[in-house]
Amino acid sequence: MKKGGLVLILALVLGVTIILGGPTRTVAADKPIIVGFAIAKSGWMEPYDYGSRTAEFAIADINASGGLLGRKIKSVYADNKTDPSESAKAGLEMVEKEADLVVVSCDYDIGAPAALSAVNAGKLAISLCAGDPKMGIEGVGRLAFTAAHAGQAQGAAIGDWVYHKKNFRAAYILLDVVIEYSKSVAQGFEYHWKNLPGTKLLGKDTFKNADPSISAQITRIKNLPQKPDVIMLSSFMPGGASAMRQLRAAGVNTPLVLPFGSDGTYWLGAIPDLSDVYLPAAGTVSINDPNPRVEKIRKHYKEVYGEHPATSYVYFGYALIEMWAKAVERAKTTDAKAVVAELEKFKNEATVIGPVSFSDKLHIQNKGRFLIMGIKKGVYQQFGYWDSPEIPKSELFRH
Repeated sequence: MKKGGLVLILALVLGVTIILGGPTRTVAADKPIIVGFAIAKSGWMEPYDYGSRTAEFAIADINASGGLLGRKIKSVYADNKTDPSESAKAGLEMVEKEADLVVVSCDYDIGAPAALSAVNAGKLAISLCAGDPKMGIEGVGRLAFTAAHAGQAQGAAIGDWVYHKKNFRAAYILLDVVIEYSKSVAQGFEYHWKNLPGTKLLGKDTFKNADPSISAQITRIKNLPQKPDVIMLSSFMPGGASAMRQLRAAGVNTPLVLPFGSDGTYWLGAIPDLSDVYLPAAGTVSINDPNPRVEKIRKHYKEVYGEHPATSYVYFGYALIEMWAKAVERAKTTDAKAVVAELEKFKNEATVIGPVSFSDKLHIQNKGRFLIMGIKKGVYQQFGYWDSPEIPKSELFRH
């Protein structure tokens, strides 16, 4: 048999297309890398999952630069409808569509079912911005990560900032117990607050996001023997906005600190002239950002969607694709286990949201850099970046 005939037979066996006299290429090189988004396109989680929009910006940037491993990235979607059972179905749908990466919702309670569907099928799952540490090794499995900082780090960061910048020393915690994220933030605030010299925790109380009234909790705050310097209101919208409106209407004008999850302008209209409120964020949404990379994305978002981002959680979408792509390039494959091994080597890896680190024991950030935001007369202002203290792993899984 002539040499050319043997080459042609081998090419057919190996699935290679050969153009005589020209370059060779594999069929696999034409197959896109698929990123599946099992996220909320409806329900209260939807604004938090807008990070998928900037994830698309990152995908477009990578594709414009030649793709990832020489292949284009393609995105597919399934709506989890802000429902855990629908989330599991959405995750399975992404598996059936052969997603190389499954991106899940910005919350453990809603995102974990989809992540479990993906992980059980051997797929890599990364949450857009879940702040509960169980979105990782301890809760979902080794193939699960979150692009966000642990809620405990968020709570510790804002507590540290008001301690040093506002000289607050007496605090009170009002906790919304509906989702794990709010519990994590309050826990981190309390942990760090108690470790700061000269501080007091005057008490704690709870409510549920859908409670129509927190009048009993407000009465207990007003009857405290000592007025707090600050109240940590660990909640999310819409219940968080309702609680703030009731507090201010009852004459409780104590400064409030909120979780990262309360960021955004979409709820401000419910509380006219709201002031003395502070929270950590990934960046600004309605005013210029001091980080040039964030500012570029913020402006592009406005150009594309005709409005400001709903929350600064949108920036985690870009960072998620950014960090995943770096790991894929270093692994030289999209194989989940190989990509996980590279992600676990990240040490202060530069991303649009700041330095990112993972390990073989922790798949969430236990420290971070936050932009501290304030609200005065219903308008946001920024106070610069602030680094959170590092939260030990034992504290992350205490509640």
